[in-house]
Amino acid sequence: MIEEKYGISMGLGAIVDAEDFKPWLHDARINGEIKDFYWGRYRRLLGLKGLPKSVIDGTDEVTYRVLDRLGNPNNLNPWSRRGMVVGHVQSGKTANYTGLICKAADAGYRLIVVIAGIHNNLRNQTQARIDEGFIGRDTGRLAHANKAQRQKIIGVGQFDQREFPVSLTNTLRDFNKATATTFTAQLSQINVPVVLVIKKNSSTLKNLLEWLKEHSVHQSTQMVSQPMLLIDDEADNASINTAYQRDEVTRINSQIRELLSLFHRSCYVGYTATPFANIFIDPDTDDEALKQDLFPRDFIIGLDAPSNYFGAQKIFLDARDQHIRLIDDNEDVMPMKHKIDHSVDVIPGSLVEAVRAFIVARAIRNARGQQADHASMLVNASRFTDVQGRIRSRIADMVAHIRDAVAVDAGKGPAALRNPEIAALHATWKREFADAEGADWPSVQARLHEVLVAARVVEVNASKRAQALDYDHVGEHGITVVAVGGFSLSRGLTLEGLTVSYFLRNSMMYDTLMQMGRWFGYRPGYEDLCRVWMPADGVGWYAHIHEAMDDLQIQLKRMELAKATPAQFGLAVRSHPEALIVTARNKMGTGKELPVKVGLAENLIETTRIVLDHVQLDANLRAGDDLLNSAASMGVSRSERPRGYLLSGVDVELIKDFLRRYRTEPGLRPANPLTDPKLINDYIDARAADELAKWDVFIASSTRKDMTPLHFAGLDIVPYELSVDPDMARGDVLAFSGASRRIGSAEDETEGLTATQIADAREAFRLSRPDQKLPKTVNPRIYRQVPGRRPLLILRLVKPKLDDPVMPLGVLAWGLSFPSSRIGGGTVEYVVNTIRMREMFGEEEIEQEALGDPE
Repeated sequence: MIEEKYGISMGLGAIVDAEDFKPWLHDARINGEIKDFYWGRYRRLLGLKGLPKSVIDGTDEVTYRVLDRLGNPNNLNPWSRRGMVVGHVQSGKTANYTGLICKAADAGYRLIVVIAGIHNNLRNQTQARIDEGFIGRDTGRLAHANKAQRQKIIGVGQFDQREFPVSLTNTLRDFNKATATTFTAQLSQINVPVVLVIKKNSSTLKNLLEWLKEHSVHQSTQMVSQPMLLIDDEADNASINTAYQRDEVTRINSQIRELLSLFHRSCYVGYTATPFANIFIDPDTDDEALKQDLFPRDFIIGLDAPSNYFGAQKIFLDARDQHIRLIDDNEDVMPMKHKIDHSVDVIPGSLVEAVRAFIVARAIRNARGQQADHASMLVNASRFTDVQGRIRSRIADMVAHIRDAVAVDAGKGPAALRNPEIAALHATWKREFADAEGADWPSVQARLHEVLVAARVVEVNASKRAQALDYDHVGEHGITVVAVGGFSLSRGLTLEGLTVSYFLRNSMMYDTLMQMGRWFGYRPGYEDLCRVWMPADGVGWYAHIHEAMDDLQIQLKRMELAKATPAQFGLAVRSHPEALIVTARNKMGTGKELPVKVGLAENLIETTRIVLDHVQLDANLRAGDDLLNSAASMGVSRSERPRGYLLSGVDVELIKDFLRRYRTEPGLRPANPLTDPKLINDYIDARAADELAKWDVFIASSTRKDMTPLHFAGLDIVPYELSVDPDMARGDVLAFSGASRRIGSAEDETEGLTATQIADAREAFRLSRPDQKLPKTVNPRIYRQVPGRRPLLILRLVKPKLDDPVMPLGVLAWGLSFPSSRIGGGTVEYVVNTIRMREMFGEEEIEQEALGDPE
């Protein structure tokens, strides 16, 4: 069995419930009120697809838990439920909510609405999956077939054809009032479930609302009597109330709420991998005009990814060197920021290399016997569809040249290497895959012809040139495709067999970046071949975001144990120190003075953006020097460590004095609000007499042998050479490590702990993940949770890595690692407008999926 061979398992995740939660499903099953028709079919389909029994059982259990938190369809009293399911990007959320749909139908739900992506291809893809996993018929074929052809049975329909659900949408067409009206009976008179998969579009929602009011509503109550389940896929995208005033709601948000309000009994379940925006929904928005917003007031459920999930931990932390390749050659030919009329005469050498790697990786997969499986490459390098078209043309030209060369010379054995194109493929194989299993060059060369004959280069966007990604083909050979696109490739769309990704985008919002991670998912039998090309800044950001997402799941589990409510969880997330940047600006409500309640417990704050003012930089060095000298004069012990020096038991007043004198910029308000002296001082002052009275101070020193030590506070300290953003440096700002805002490493935070404490923390982390192996790089939060640990100030001399004679040799940067706290955080007022947000975190991109104004 696959389970026995690969040891794949899936945990059940955490659940945070409202105080009034009352289980109903257990009794309903015992009383025979729940059928097993739709779920039974779907379970068999999952097994037929080769999913391990443990994963199917996990899906069974978690969908049971979700259904139990929805309203009981046999309860005829009015009710409404709001919940959220938090998964991982490309980890199987669609499969999960398909299982939930099946179980809801078995329980008695008769109207099920799935709101899919904001683009047609995402909606169509979701419809196809619902066809296969719930309906059992190809709705696209059904829409245009004659009576003799109507029974196009697929998926679950192969097992039992007694009760086909009615679908008012199909794989070819979104909801249409005229088509739906052919179902003349009211919904209350239909004995099988009715399902709609609609695009997240205000016109579509308007049509659905009008149709329901015209044909399916009891005039006396203006409510549909049947229980309704609404599943909002990618719930953080376009569903959030983004208007600046509470009484001004966005159309889609308003329409979703109106749709729910039409029913006596309704459930809303938002599925997302990036829940930050949902947490910012105001839970107090509840009046007659606005109805109730979509805040998940009743439950929040975290989905654990199966152990074979190929996610950020593996890609950006555990095996970064294996999977990540850096893009550093694009600015001259394909700059990160470009206009809509940007010409693409040539493509960067890194993109050429990525395409060659995809061709070779596909050949290796074929040699491994995977030729019937699909293989895809993602190219996401521009937000403009016109530029995407030009990139596609250049890649298509390149693939055509390779195809011609392979057709002529690939069959000539070793002599084929005289052909420059084949020689280039061989060089790529040698760099990337020479040590891969079953990847000897003769085997690869023998497969090149079949790879190139099948390879297609397509656009996936909103242009007329775009082609649908059709993975339904089943035959001797799977699809081999290079998909070039933008936003469509950034959210929701699944690229089957994704092997190589080329990602050249500039977004700094958590949700946008994580959703762009189409390379996450499952890669059975070819995980070792997967490669991701991206700029160095992006690598740092993804590692940082993974830690934030991990924090969120850990916090969810801790709040489950504490029996916290969703409202309390929302407040906890909003008080996370990353709260100002976790989601796009327009989802945060206001551009005026924004009161932000920030709690620093169990968090690390670092200075990574410092204005290049030499007077202030010198003053910062003196502040650090005085701190260490003052501590020494007070008898504080200092010990030499493998990576620097540790001072133990430094008085909090010395720490506060250092932070008062240190400035990230000449003015009083730093670019990064997390390093605001007022915020930090308020937090420390509230704990100075107890939890934060004594500190550890670690002076980090690089272990590189080729760096010249610098004299600092009587010590010889080897500086860390870190990259800086050259554009910001030209504007007199040192932005270390690009956008990731991390200058240290997880191991820094072990300083001040004993070997036993470190081992115990890692063991506790392992026990919190019983179904997963302990990753090579653990979340450093575990070290902040060690009972009784002191707060830690990390001082680090940084040498800006930039060819500029005016760059200082050593800049003092700091990090503050705060332990757990029993005291709540304070409130700090920030003036956060569009200009300020741009200064702090860069420009948030707006996708141009159609012709529009240049940037």
